[in-house]
Amino acid sequence: MIVDAHQHLWTADYAWLADPSLARIRRDYGVAELRRNLRAAGVDRTVLVEAGRCEAAETTEFLATAAVTPEIAGVVGWASLTDPGLADVIAGHRNGTGGHLLVGIRDQVQSHPDDHLDRPEVRAGLATVAAADLVNELVVRVDQLPSVARAAAALPDSRFALDHLGKPQIRAGVDGLVRWRELIAPVAACPNVAAKLSGLVTEADWDGWTVEDLRPFVETAVELFGPARLMFGSDWPVCEVAASYREVRAALEAILGGTPDDIFHDTATRTYRSAIA
Repeated sequence: MIVDAHQHLWTADYAWLADPSLARIRRDYGVAELRRNLRAAGVDRTVLVEAGRCEAAETTEFLATAAVTPEIAGVVGWASLTDPGLADVIAGHRNGTGGHLLVGIRDQVQSHPDDHLDRPEVRAGLATVAAADLVNELVVRVDQLPSVARAAAALPDSRFALDHLGKPQIRAGVDGLVRWRELIAPVAACPNVAAKLSGLVTEADWDGWTVEDLRPFVETAVELFGPARLMFGSDWPVCEVAASYREVRAALEAILGGTPDDIFHDTATRTYRSAIA
């Protein structure tokens, strides 16, 4: 069974899609199109991740969608880590339709200053998510990686999933690799952090990327995290600014020499503890 640990659904009216550079993906993406892509790419199950709407209603909708979509094995919903009522928000989602499929919480940390994860109220939110036995999903900029390492070390009982390898600047080539490796190594040293091989084509040259552009970043991730803490993620449909679903999977297969069980199934199952198996 092949598991995609990171995909989205959205409608064309999401505010962040107004960016002119995102015209290629400014449209509705729903379950029917997801299913077509999964079949074409030979993927069996997915984890549906909040898509930047930053509203509790989106999580409610995604859980209801997952409840009637067998291909979606888990949902990472949005919630503000600084919300003093976060525990109640999580409980509310769990008591609703599809609530058993809630596997993680993701706030948009990338939109905050580089020390956001060091704030006491944010740490309290991370601890609340961990206490609910959910994954703390982190979408961050590369300059925020030191704060990821500090948060993971401070909360050893929390499970963290790092999206998109922390967004290395792949289009910067060797310079981007050197800087990212220095910052990601302390994160990889934290045994409670798993990372996603996702979102890489969008950090490369959208119209000119090659497998060889991605290779050193993927190989470094394998070296530092090991396959047992890495997950395949398509980041569909964001990836469509640069590549199709099948092209993303094919690129990773070319680099990894196939579909190792850890990266394409086992790590996601262990991390999210969902109905993937």
